[in-house]
Amino acid sequence: MTYHCPAFAPADELERLLFHMPTIAEKSENQWPRSFAQSIVRQSRRRGWKPSTKQLSMMRRLVSDLFVHGYEGGDTDVLE
Repeated sequence: MTYHCPAFAPADELERLLFHMPTIAEKSENQWPRSFAQSIVRQSRRRGWKPSTKQLSMMRRLVSDLFVHGYEGGDTDVLE
């Protein structure tokens, strides 16, 4: 039996999530998502950094919300 780590994210998914974090940090109208995204961007610069299970889950949610609300440069909340 193999152990599947729940915090595992393929490199391409993690790269995609990290790509969108600066946009979330810049465009979010709420302080918490803004500071979370900024923190993730800073942490991701560390050698060997991998997000925790909670961080990965929140990153997926924020990026998903970004696309659900279809940011087009207007005044759009990233989170409801």
